[in-house]
Amino acid sequence: MFRAILPEGQVICERYDEAENGLELYDENDDFIAFVPYSNLHALLNEEVYSEDERSIM
Repeated sequence: MFRAILPEGQVICERYDEAENGLELYDENDDFIAFVPYSNLHALLNEEVYSEDERSIM
């Protein structure tokens, strides 16, 4: 599961595809959720990374 961080909030998705100018986000049923332009994407986080270890890397 992934979490797309945007200026106005977050979108949780099961998978994503890279497009020419952004990411296409899909849910667990492989339904299209949203298109996020790279210019609006602050980060794309893999939820599994945070569930393994809660320590900060800072």
